[in-house]
Amino acid sequence: MFDQINGLPVHVLVLHAAVIFVPLLALGALVYAVVPRWRSKIGWAVALLAVIAPLSTLVAKLSGTKLYNRLIDQGLSGRGKEILDDHMSFGTTTWWLSLALGLVTLVMVGLTVRSRTPDRTMVNAGAGAGGSGGATLARESAAETRTAGVPRIVEIVLAIAMVVLAALAGYYVFRTGDAGATAVWGQY
Repeated sequence: MFDQINGLPVHVLVLHAAVIFVPLLALGALVYAVVPRWRSKIGWAVALLAVIAPLSTLVAKLSGTKLYNRLIDQGLSGRGKEILDDHMSFGTTTWWLSLALGLVTLVMVGLTVRSRTPDRTMVNAGAGAGGSGGATLARESAAETRTAGVPRIVEIVLAIAMVVLAALAGYYVFRTGDAGATAVWGQY
């Protein structure tokens, strides 16, 4: 399934999905973690990327393993094998980091979905015998919505984890791609 399509290695066809979606997830998770006022606008996209990025990385990893095994069977050895071993090691790390970032991001999005019940303030204005006063509801605004039931410390810990995992995933997707490009285009 992950070996070839019309004679082309599947890895060559799918690796670019991981190269696009992992950095997008890292950027989206970073923004979601540090800019709370944008969460209601980007939450759906970040949640979607939290699923797509790890899946695309998994497909790239599995198809890369098939390609690696085929190259080994064809006699690849020496420096070329060492470069591919590095590439595969970086790819495995990228897979685990994108999975961790995706899971932490989904947890954060799930816990911080903004409540649409605003803080309403009752204002009594001269409620007396004449009934000239009454209760007035304060206007509803996005700024008045609050995160329902999430302790602030949990939100902070998840945000820190997202920032760290985003930086690591971004770094390792770069290292994986660089090692892969060296394997294809390098001198060895």
